[in-house]
Amino acid sequence: MPESTPPNETTFADLGLCAGVLDTLAALGYEAPTPIQQRAIPVLLAGRDAMGSAATGTGKTAAFALPIVERLEAEVRGVQALILTPTRELAVQVAQAIHRYGEHRYVTVLPVYGGQSIVHQLRGLQRGVQVVVGTPGRLLDHLARGSLDLSGVRTVVLDEADEMLDMGFVDDIEAILDATPADRQTALFSATFPPRILALMNKYLRDPVRLQIKPPKHETPLVRQVVYVVPRAHKLDALERVLDVEDPRAAIIFCRTRTEVDAVADALAIRGFRPSALHGGLSQVQRDRVMGGFREGGAEIMVATDVAARGLDVEHVSHVINFDIPESAESYMHRIGRTARAGREGTAVTLVEPRERGQLRAIERQAGQQIEGARIPTGNELRARRQQHVAASVSEVIEAQDFDSWMVLVDSLAQHHDLREVAASALQLLASRAYREDAEDAADIPEWEPRYERPRPAPVMRAGRASDGTRMTRLFINVGSMAGIRPSDLVGAIAGEARVPGKAIGAITIGDRYSVIEVVADVADKIIRAMEKATVKGRSVRIERYRER
Repeated sequence: MPESTPPNETTFADLGLCAGVLDTLAALGYEAPTPIQQRAIPVLLAGRDAMGSAATGTGKTAAFALPIVERLEAEVRGVQALILTPTRELAVQVAQAIHRYGEHRYVTVLPVYGGQSIVHQLRGLQRGVQVVVGTPGRLLDHLARGSLDLSGVRTVVLDEADEMLDMGFVDDIEAILDATPADRQTALFSATFPPRILALMNKYLRDPVRLQIKPPKHETPLVRQVVYVVPRAHKLDALERVLDVEDPRAAIIFCRTRTEVDAVADALAIRGFRPSALHGGLSQVQRDRVMGGFREGGAEIMVATDVAARGLDVEHVSHVINFDIPESAESYMHRIGRTARAGREGTAVTLVEPRERGQLRAIERQAGQQIEGARIPTGNELRARRQQHVAASVSEVIEAQDFDSWMVLVDSLAQHHDLREVAASALQLLASRAYREDAEDAADIPEWEPRYERPRPAPVMRAGRASDGTRMTRLFINVGSMAGIRPSDLVGAIAGEARVPGKAIGAITIGDRYSVIEVVADVADKIIRAMEKATVKGRSVRIERYRER
């Protein structure tokens, strides 16, 4: 039976990882394993087959990558681990993660995928690598060339297996698995387990341990939730702008690692704020001092990691700001639950980089809610808000009638200047001293916006041939990225409707309003007929051949 998420009190040292890996994780700022890591790492270290279900952003990559690094034989330069991914982006991401985790052991890893020069990949394979991460199509190309030797593979991981099957790669996956030793260790990770995934599991996995992390039921707190999409280079500027406009009574800023906590806290201090930092790298005495000061109102801003803030219960927190997007909906709900305590209203702000929008959508799906999108306040809006704050402060002094000692100075200034000019000058002086920069210098922050193509007629393209001589042709589809279309959506729809294998589909180009997909010429008419009444992500589509010369 699937197990519920275990309490997150386990450390990486408890999972059986060696000292070198633990030192690497500490240097990277990792503080505690996620639920899927707690379950998967001991099982995979023991050499057992496993099938895991965990949502995107829950630390799934480290759950299988760390055991791979741990079990590699350093003196063997041949391929010992093979990881299959549905997309080139994920292949690169996984390869980068393995490189980071295995840097202390000089682990060699190579991503192989279509769209990159195969010559570069051939050179890498010839030099000898221990881990190969790739997409099914390009892996098959290397097998056919004889450039990829899988006879020494000890571990195979199928990452996001359901998406690979949706893209029509089932035949390719089976061909690759058949080329690996029968006694290999196999791990399969999938968001869902439809019958075809179970059939693949029954055929290729031996008595697998099921690692299903049951997501908790999320209750949405009564808190205003806002998300800003902002390029990474401007995140600190955006954070400062948000703090100025929101003017929190007390705020917790969450970062992913202790290294980033220190960096953000230092940057805010330089900009005139008074932040405190809280993470696992502090001694218990230091942590108690920071948390005590924040509880008592001695600090208005605390920058912290998830683990360090666990158990922190402060009623007066008005704002939670996610400087880094949380890893999961569970983490998101845990973070924003730090505000809106004791019936008070609260605000949760999340800064999302453009490349993280998919992770944001995953969190929204898991949490069962949509987070309001907003734009970073402009310089004019910031100036207006600052003026409101100054006006409110002046109004409080007027109501208190505690300014008699200043009336003599006002009378003196009134003999030489207009009283309206005196008041305006005093307000300007007050504002310049109350804020970290002159109001006139508050320039707009360039926000990320999707780039739109100008409408243009479909280009005339020529049909080509695949590397094995198979004649290819191109099809035009009248939907693109503006409709949220990804290559996997097109491949899944075509493979599902036309019942063509994944190897019959070649390169895909996604434009803003249209897409181009290369297919084996012999199945082009079959695809066009099958897609006449089909939909892609709920949208009706028109698919036709390009004009060829």
